[in-house]
Amino acid sequence: MKIGITCYPTYGGSGAVATELGIALAAKGHEVHFITYKQPFRLPSFLPRIYFHEVDVGRYPLFEYPPYDLALAVRMHEVVKSHELDLLHVHYAIPHATSAWIAREMLREAGSDVKVITTLHGTDITIVGQDRSFHPITKFSIEKSDRITAVSQYLRQQTFKAFGCAGCQVEVIYNFIDPDTYNRSKYPQLLSEQLNGGRRVLMHVSNFRPVKRVRDIVRIYARVQEAVPSVLVMVGDGPDRVEAEAEAQMLGVERTVHFLGKIDVVAPLLAGADLFLLPSQSESFGLSALEALASGTPVVGSKAGGLVEVVKEGVTGALCEIGDVDAMARASVEILSDRERWQAMSRDAAADARARFSRDDIVRQYEALYEDAVR
Repeated sequence: MKIGITCYPTYGGSGAVATELGIALAAKGHEVHFITYKQPFRLPSFLPRIYFHEVDVGRYPLFEYPPYDLALAVRMHEVVKSHELDLLHVHYAIPHATSAWIAREMLREAGSDVKVITTLHGTDITIVGQDRSFHPITKFSIEKSDRITAVSQYLRQQTFKAFGCAGCQVEVIYNFIDPDTYNRSKYPQLLSEQLNGGRRVLMHVSNFRPVKRVRDIVRIYARVQEAVPSVLVMVGDGPDRVEAEAEAQMLGVERTVHFLGKIDVVAPLLAGADLFLLPSQSESFGLSALEALASGTPVVGSKAGGLVEVVKEGVTGALCEIGDVDAMARASVEILSDRERWQAMSRDAAADARARFSRDDIVRQYEALYEDAVR
């Protein structure tokens, strides 16, 4: 099958999943074409049966803001025609599903066609799509897709709640991990040797947007390190990094809080962590939490959206009310203070991630969806 994939190529769960999906599909013999404005950050320079088509957004004096959605639609149209794609799989409703619909209508005018699969990842539904100015086009683009998937039951429910989507069937296909990549035993403990000096390692990975509540992470850590000798490792970057740094200084823990910046390959880091913190305001799924669990790292976070479908309370981690820093700190201390309990959670986390979110199982679900759509 010939498949076009469009996603946001920069840091974030949707781009990571879309890229990993394309790589897995190509490994199974499919021909995969990424169509976006930049090469996805998790895509190596070359892999068999994988092609990258850059979307060139021209700069014209007439346009104060270059129309990326239209440039994307034109590029989709070109790639489908020249490579005879069977379908376009777009990740995020706005603007990708809209651009795919335009490209499909252009193809139909010329007597051709292509199927459009839309995967909803979160903020395209919970924030952007519910903005009054975007709501009608988001609803339209979803309803015009041939098949629709959501990455969690929570997001599926939010889609119907926000848009109704008459006549739509939204299938839940979870995000996934590569069990071999997130294998704790295969990585040397370089992070622990460099940073902890016998202390426990708490970690957070994100794009540091306000929804991640990164100041809460520092506050949780400040309470934990009073009871358990530990360090905090913050991986990523974004608008709230300066807030997190300021919080660490204010609480007097800046010397044991390490900001590593953006790092493409996080598996070796997660393999050296003892606990993963994710106190988000909202999580449609929580891919970083899944990657931590697969690495044998228990998760302490908030009861936010799809995160409750990923973390098993008391088995692979602990979930508390949003903003309850004290409760998250207590849960963290309880896990880290009991070595036998931590080891059991670590084993259960790795096993559960492989049982419910294995790459091969999820990719087969997408293949079945593609075949059904093309038929």
